[in-house]
Amino acid sequence: MTTVTRAYVSRVAGLTVFDPDGDRVGKVRDAVVALRVGTAPPRVLGLVLEVVARRRIFLPMGRVTRIDAGAVVLSTGTLSLRHFEQRAGETLVLGELLDRRVTLLEDDRPGVVVDASMEQTRTGDWALTRLAVAEPGRFGRRGQLRQVAWDEVGGLALQEAGQSAEALLAAYRELKPADLAHALQELPDKRRFEVAADLDDERLADVLGELPEAEQITILGTLDDDRAADVLEEMDPDDAADLLNELPNVDRHRLLSLMEPDEAKSVRQLLEYSEDTAGGMMTSEPVILAPDATIAEALARVRAEELTPSLASQVYVCRPPSATPTGRYLGLAHIQRLLREPPFTLVSGVLDDLEPLRPEAPLAEVTRYFATYNLVAAPVVDGAGRLLGAVTVDDVMDALLPDDWRDRARRG
Repeated sequence: MTTVTRAYVSRVAGLTVFDPDGDRVGKVRDAVVALRVGTAPPRVLGLVLEVVARRRIFLPMGRVTRIDAGAVVLSTGTLSLRHFEQRAGETLVLGELLDRRVTLLEDDRPGVVVDASMEQTRTGDWALTRLAVAEPGRFGRRGQLRQVAWDEVGGLALQEAGQSAEALLAAYRELKPADLAHALQELPDKRRFEVAADLDDERLADVLGELPEAEQITILGTLDDDRAADVLEEMDPDDAADLLNELPNVDRHRLLSLMEPDEAKSVRQLLEYSEDTAGGMMTSEPVILAPDATIAEALARVRAEELTPSLASQVYVCRPPSATPTGRYLGLAHIQRLLREPPFTLVSGVLDDLEPLRPEAPLAEVTRYFATYNLVAAPVVDGAGRLLGAVTVDDVMDALLPDDWRDRARRG
């Protein structure tokens, strides 16, 4: 069967979707795209599938192995059955683009979109590249049908001129940091910098952590020094250290001098280690408790909203001081163990005495450690027995993936 690399969405809609074993999954009902500013064709994010009981779910395009004339074949049979909910910045092709009035730029004539063609690019992504546009006919009838490239019509792209950064922020308000980071990359430089400038420090810090390093440096460079230092303070210390490590020495020292001393101290400590070691990957702000802390106190601490799931998965017990580098490290307790014990029990009574990582441990040793003990976070302790921080599984994955993995990332 011939694999299709270009197809009109109206023809893909209704096709049956099969998993790799040939089992029927559902039917295609629509395609989801992300419109862009300017003339760039929208990226196809995925398909809307109708499965059992007429339930509609989202299928990321990255899961599609091929589109044939009569079927869509997937690379996996494992899909999220969560009910499809359209996100801010997403557009349904059949539900929202069709019947939209546009202008044919060649002769400034009006038209109506009657179909849209999606095409697989050389990178393997899919984009909405061409449109079928009907010109007005006489007596209300549909006129001549024209096949045009996306950049040959006006009226569909996100509007750059006259659109305030506030309007874009309103559209992006519900996006997760990773999705907002990707949306920013779709914007022209001028608009991207305006939106970044209007984000509050905490939100911008979260978004910077999801951008490629080159983009982080560029955006940070558009901020005045005081604002840049404030944003760095809001970032996780390990992310801030990674970003500062990419800057020239003079810029790095200047920004560190503008940060609050306690915040700068944590970042300076991380900058002492090579990026591909446990010390270079760790965060210096895990959940640290004193030996006399109870399990109730530990559970209260891991409920903090700002903690990532990996950091909230376990607590570390150390003698004072509790800031890194701490007093003597005593051990760690997994949240699963904490949930099985009475709340008045001391955390120090349920510790795992797992041998910690040393800060100079190379990436290969860190990955073996995580795989051996099935961990999502691991303590890093120096030669004097003091806790320096914790490496989390997301930091390990970040180190293992190619440098441009964030550019390739797609929803799902």
